[in-house]
Amino acid sequence: MNDFTTKLINCLLSNQNLNDSIQELFRSELEKAVNDLLRVEMTGFLKYEKYDRQGFNTGNSRNGSYERKFQTTHGELNLVIPRDRNSEFESPVIPKYERRETKVEETIVKLFQTGLTNNEIAYIAESLYSKKYSSQTISNITEQIIANVDSFRHKALQEEYAVIYLDATYLPIRRDTVSKEAIHIALGIRMDGTKEILGYQIAPTESSAAWGELLTNFKERGLERVLLFVSDGLTGIEDTILETYPKADIQRCLVHVARNISHKVRVKDRQTVMNDFKKVYQSDNLETAKTYLEEFEIKWHKVYPRMIEILQKNKYLLTFYNYPEEVRSSIYSTNIIEGFNKHLKRKTKTRIQFPTMDSIEKYVVSLFDDYNLKFGSRVHKGFGLVISSLNQMLETKYNLKR
Repeated sequence: MNDFTTKLINCLLSNQNLNDSIQELFRSELEKAVNDLLRVEMTGFLKYEKYDRQGFNTGNSRNGSYERKFQTTHGELNLVIPRDRNSEFESPVIPKYERRETKVEETIVKLFQTGLTNNEIAYIAESLYSKKYSSQTISNITEQIIANVDSFRHKALQEEYAVIYLDATYLPIRRDTVSKEAIHIALGIRMDGTKEILGYQIAPTESSAAWGELLTNFKERGLERVLLFVSDGLTGIEDTILETYPKADIQRCLVHVARNISHKVRVKDRQTVMNDFKKVYQSDNLETAKTYLEEFEIKWHKVYPRMIEILQKNKYLLTFYNYPEEVRSSIYSTNIIEGFNKHLKRKTKTRIQFPTMDSIEKYVVSLFDDYNLKFGSRVHKGFGLVISSLNQMLETKYNLKR
């Protein structure tokens, strides 16, 4: 019978609270095991046993130790971390600066991303791990684990992107009072077909000025060339894009255009108008699309002249037909980024408001990082088939010599 088994039997036979006794046994045994492991790791790192004088000639040696407390599911461990004179030793079991078992922190971060408040997370964490966490501790954990907001906003971007989608959504934020504000979000598809959230900008309402600040930020972070921007129908946004990226193509989201058209016609005509307009962006080629658009304008001009006038002023309806057929279904609308924004709103539905600007930025950046981790290495639908074509288009547009 080994020592641990003996201790466990003694716990079972004792008159003390059984759960507490077993928990303390596991905690103390884990503490002993980790401290033993740290000493073994140091020996393996230095390649000589403690008190072995031959080791003094290796250029490094033991240099005492320091104590550190470490939170685990079994309780707080009192660890003795060995040091070396060159400060090179680092344990893979207990990484530097970490004070908690990562399983606990990962759980807390996942709860945070569901939209729960710090107090709610603290209550759940206490129930799961039998240890009390203050709301401030929860906040500290999420600050440490979630990617730093400033780092995300200033991380370097690639020089070239095939497509960038621009779309805004609204979330409740408290300043002096609670009000919904616009989160301007940009999602990019790289020249290899993979995608990522590039950045964001928060403003009281969606505006061309806010988009301009975000695009300027991209320029500062190294983004030099873009083939195509896809955006909704915000007034002035095309001019803002071209001020920063004058050679880029622009595609107005045709789903937004169709939605606006439907609001300008009578209910009895709505289905017919929508079916007629759908032929424009579901054609096989640009020439056929232009024919359907001309027929659409002739057919409905007398009944809805204002609708047709607005449509005729839009120069960016059919840009996507200049791109390979394999990717057209992905670039005639902002559906790809609207899907993410719907996900963002579902995640935040449980929150009545974000109490500070820091809280909302910390929250949305955590979701951006999750998205980039999940999709950052996946080639978007159709793009894998046309990588060489898109690169050739970029070279021609920007007069590049590879």
